[in-house]
Amino acid sequence: MEEYITMSQKEIKKYDIVKKAINGEINSTEAAKLLKMTTRHIRRLKGKIRSSGMKGLAHGNRGKISNRRMADEKRKRIVELIRRNYYDFGPLLATEKLNEAYKIDVSKTAIRTIMIKENIWKPKEKKKEKHRAWRQRKASKGEMLQYDGSYEYWFEDRGGRCCLLASIDDADSEVWAQFDEHEGVFPTFNFWRGYMERFGKPNSIYADKFSTYSMNHKLAKENTDTLTQFQRAMEKGLNVEIIHAHSPQAKGRVENLFKTLQDRLIKELRLNNISSIKEANKFLKKDFLLKFNAKFMVEARTKANLHKRLTKQELNNLDSIFSRQYIRTVGNDFTIQHNKKYYQLLKEQPVNVFKRDKVVAEERLDGAIQLRMRGKYLNYSVLPEKPQKVNNVKSWVLPKSTAHTPPADHPWRRSFKPQYTKKLTKNVQVGHF
Repeated sequence: MEEYITMSQKEIKKYDIVKKAINGEINSTEAAKLLKMTTRHIRRLKGKIRSSGMKGLAHGNRGKISNRRMADEKRKRIVELIRRNYYDFGPLLATEKLNEAYKIDVSKTAIRTIMIKENIWKPKEKKKEKHRAWRQRKASKGEMLQYDGSYEYWFEDRGGRCCLLASIDDADSEVWAQFDEHEGVFPTFNFWRGYMERFGKPNSIYADKFSTYSMNHKLAKENTDTLTQFQRAMEKGLNVEIIHAHSPQAKGRVENLFKTLQDRLIKELRLNNISSIKEANKFLKKDFLLKFNAKFMVEARTKANLHKRLTKQELNNLDSIFSRQYIRTVGNDFTIQHNKKYYQLLKEQPVNVFKRDKVVAEERLDGAIQLRMRGKYLNYSVLPEKPQKVNNVKSWVLPKSTAHTPPADHPWRRSFKPQYTKKLTKNVQVGHF
């Protein structure tokens, strides 16, 4: 039975030159120069080829089982644990959990090979990407935060679909996150109010063009003074710059963050049997984010921290800053209409109020309504709802089936021409209040 040997192009070249030296076509010195070896090593190769042929150039362990190969029992146990507990984990996370829970210290590469061979995990095929220029991280902490929201079944079949709001510092990758029902104005306000009370104001926030963060209507884009509630709160209320990304790749740091969290956080919530937003937010704050940041944060290029602590005035105005604000007009009876409700302005006010004055109606996070004019809050009372209109529509004639039709020779019918009679009949059929 013939034996086949797998050899590289480099080994084949080495064999051809050493064989020529054996046949006397070239001497050992010339062979050593061609292969960039010593003449002593050329003599050693000649001896191997004379005794074993081409096989003499192959490594002695080629085709043999490695001495460092994982034991079969250990490999079977790893496969069993992964199939039972970590069937949808990636190789890196599975490696960490095996080490953490079962003290199995194996490299990520070995776990990856096992998972691929056992059809537990398949590597993703790389897509052809457009060319994009690399952007260096910001130099200082708090200089720019990337922010976005991700809708996902974070609790899998234990709960409904919800949104994870998250920010990541562009300089050192520190993450802050919070679950909420959606990515609307109030959840965003609630996120950033909690962030700023904890860390201070960042210099800028890098967000996408979702309607919460950007005014996307064509006419609104032409008017630079038209702002969303979020832009107004940040730029006018707190002097924090809002930067809008033109593509998901532009804010790739937060996009990649969600890919990581959709892998790791979902599984951590499952292992901790968490199935509600309240429990998840508590877990994020007291456990997950501390470990996550310790693992993935990097060192910023400078030691400066550009977060600014909120001033006393800003702290006092947070309820107003983080509120929906609408312009309303004072009516002739000194009432204001907002959200289908009427508010009566009282006689005693901190400022003079006149008919047709413009008033700012604030909808606050706690559900309260405040009316503000020239920096002062107005006194008001809520009026009862107005009575509803009766929408019963009645016909002003009897239906055709019950109407009395005079005989053909009746004088009333003879007094009209046929064409007018036809038009009158048509009107009678459709007449209503």
